[in-house]
Amino acid sequence: MNTIDTIESNQDIVTFVQITDTHLFSDEKGSLLGVNTLDSFAAVVQDINNHVQSKQFKYHALIMTGDVSQDHTDKSYQRFNQGIQILGKSCYWLPGNHDYKPSMNSIYPSAQIKSSTHVLAGKFWQVVLLDSQVEGRPYGELSTEQLTYLDQVLDSNPERYTLVLLHHHPRLVGSEWLDKHCLHNSDEFWQVIAPYSKAKVVLCGHVHQDFNQPYNGVSVITSPSTCIQFKPNSTEFALDRVAPGWRSLTLLPNGKIETQVYRLEGEDFLPDFDAEGY
Repeated sequence: MNTIDTIESNQDIVTFVQITDTHLFSDEKGSLLGVNTLDSFAAVVQDINNHVQSKQFKYHALIMTGDVSQDHTDKSYQRFNQGIQILGKSCYWLPGNHDYKPSMNSIYPSAQIKSSTHVLAGKFWQVVLLDSQVEGRPYGELSTEQLTYLDQVLDSNPERYTLVLLHHHPRLVGSEWLDKHCLHNSDEFWQVIAPYSKAKVVLCGHVHQDFNQPYNGVSVITSPSTCIQFKPNSTEFALDRVAPGWRSLTLLPNGKIETQVYRLEGEDFLPDFDAEGY
């Protein structure tokens, strides 16, 4: 069900924090390719909190762009919900290819996690959350209903700049193995976007790496995972040595954005580099 929310309605500038691809398990010792995903998630959350506590950083809400869970369990989503409590911010989320929507819904009611699909963010922006999951498949696709919904939101609020969120990347990132699992009907997605000049940013998860390129006047952005990182520009599956991280995204009144990736220090969460996939 599509629902609308409003945050900071009196603000000219709104800042979000994006975390993505946590791949949590019911078991607190659950690991993905040698990385304990609960520990790495907790470390990223603590890093966000440290930035806030040191007064270097302020933001209004969290964004989670999918693959919350690795094992589909209710408990894994409860762990995410519990993990963000120290931040004290609302969190808007959507499903990735690894998620199980009935278990995602099991955490409601939640004081922090919101099921909204449309957010009026401050005075000048809106956020649209789309579901690109194809059940049982790693690639993404937007249903006719999702594409129609996107078009309706854009058409109904032509005065607002728009940030679109979905899990799967609608532009190729340059890794052959990973680009096979992109948004398969990306042409249809871009056809919906094209008439709306105020659609400015598309923000995704899924690719476990920092990517930011313009396409037809729209910034297409992906971000580090809170656990394992995929090596950019790889023909075959490959892992990277860079640390887990998170992204800030500030929406400005003129339709521009300011964004930055933050990573954990050190090498506490290096994966098994001999792994051939997951």
